[in-house]
Amino acid sequence: MNALRIHGGRIDIAAALYPDAPRPWLDLSTGINPCAWTADPLPAVDLHSLPSPTDLQTLEATAAAVFGTSADRVVALPGSEVGLRLLSQLDLPTPVRFVTPSYATHADAIRGAIPIARAGIDTVDDGTLLLANPNNPDGLVDAPDRLVAVARKGVWLVVDEAFADVAPNTSIVPLLSRDDRAIVFRSFGKFFGLPGIRLGFMIAPPLQAAQMRRQLGSWPVSAHAVAYGIAAYRDTDWIAQARRLILDRAARLDALLSDHGLRASGGCALFRLIDTDDAEVLFVRLARAGILTRTFDHSPRWLRMGVPGDEAAFERLGRAPSHG
Repeated sequence: MNALRIHGGRIDIAAALYPDAPRPWLDLSTGINPCAWTADPLPAVDLHSLPSPTDLQTLEATAAAVFGTSADRVVALPGSEVGLRLLSQLDLPTPVRFVTPSYATHADAIRGAIPIARAGIDTVDDGTLLLANPNNPDGLVDAPDRLVAVARKGVWLVVDEAFADVAPNTSIVPLLSRDDRAIVFRSFGKFFGLPGIRLGFMIAPPLQAAQMRRQLGSWPVSAHAVAYGIAAYRDTDWIAQARRLILDRAARLDALLSDHGLRASGGCALFRLIDTDDAEVLFVRLARAGILTRTFDHSPRWLRMGVPGDEAAFERLGRAPSHG
């Protein structure tokens, strides 16, 4: 079971562990928007040529406009996960601290990093501090002003904003000056529901942005990522509607959980965290019904559940907890 606690989305492992579960599986183990961005027609992708520097610059400028910053500070990545794992190449000052509990990769991003409770971040006045905002899996959010104040004390602040597109007011990016010691990672796949595109971004001061570009080389992302990223970030009507619909579905999930005697103790609009003595029992019960959720080694009372994307998914989830 441990393999299912490392990351979400491992339907192949779940199917092997629960071979009698009904198919297809309903994957609620991630915080990915189940209602993906699409267009008619879909963006044209030239797979016979390398992505051009001009198109890459257009992608970064288009994303920068959505994030609220300038294009020279935005670096396209083959997923924000890669950017996090390249942090050690940026010569950030020690000691490095990371807020826990949070996304599992944070503990591995920089060797020798020290765990710290979220409540203690205001006491940090040196080195580097890595955290997620909104946090995963508990959805905790710190006011952007608080985080910027930490950075302006002399700390190098690294913020994983993988879920900030749902709630842009949680982002520190629009508040940053060119001199602030802050690096921010953003995810494309979670909000737009297209994790297979493998696209993310780093927003950083020009020096660190240049260092990351050297690490990634001339073609950091695929032609698919460039074409889909430009088109999706330009689709402002879809972005606005998606934010509203995601919030509506999250509220509906809260009501469904309440009907079954469960209450979310945390989460953002793309997932809910349930704190219960029966977390493992509930996980197994749902898995036997072909519904994959997420439990955690470090917190056996926690079960994280993504938000269903349509009527059939809500109905299936609503039936499952009452049986087995």
